[in-house]
Amino acid sequence: MTWNSTMSSGYSSLEEDSEEYFFTARTSFFKKPSGKLTESKDVEKERELRTEFSREEIRQRIEIYNSLTKDHLKMTLGPTGVYTGFIKVQMDLRRPVTVRGGQTGAGGAVVEEAFYLPRGVTNTLHISSINTVRQVIVALLNKFTVADNPAKYALYKRYHREEQVYVCKLADGEQPLFLRLVAGPDVDTLSFVLREQQTGEVMWDAFSIPELRNFLRILDKEEEEQKEAVIRRYDTYRQRLQEALRELRGPS
Repeated sequence: MTWNSTMSSGYSSLEEDSEEYFFTARTSFFKKPSGKLTESKDVEKERELRTEFSREEIRQRIEIYNSLTKDHLKMTLGPTGVYTGFIKVQMDLRRPVTVRGGQTGAGGAVVEEAFYLPRGVTNTLHISSINTVRQVIVALLNKFTVADNPAKYALYKRYHREEQVYVCKLADGEQPLFLRLVAGPDVDTLSFVLREQQTGEVMWDAFSIPELRNFLRILDKEEEEQKEAVIRRYDTYRQRLQEALRELRGPS
């Protein structure tokens, strides 16, 4: 798999075993309310749940896809039936990541450090139809030389339906390029997003000792910055009060 940086969003089909959420303007996540779908929606869902197409169907869909794409990121069908193309993945990580540095420490060990990746950065990956979600996650982490366990992260699909925006976690074995082909090239319809696993509580046991130490250093730095901000604010208040007292007392 190859990659480069760009801006993006995308679409994907639904899976029964996927976690499905919708979010409000506050970006809080809630389970989708359960309810009986109408007959038309059931038909649509059956269409989306298809995971295989004949070689001729794939050829036709690739032709339609390439005729609609506007960014020259086309798909190519190979002689074996495997096709290649591009997907765009937005990085939406809220916690710091551990990155392998270029320097080596004592004993030749690679120095690792933790920092926050810029949120909203989008990368374009060139993949094949047999590449899975797990392989895409590994490729993205390698792109940024992230040393963290890939199991800490998940790939989500974000799509629109009935004026709602839904975010669903993809299973490790799903094939993103197939989802892209089914959805078409319209990035306003669907997007792929890389996020931390939504487990509720932070699983600290999954982090190594160097990672936890890096987190502590980051917390110490943030704590000092907050302390300095509070001290500056109260110094300003103190100066204003002293000036007001001097004005009330008048010249001595």
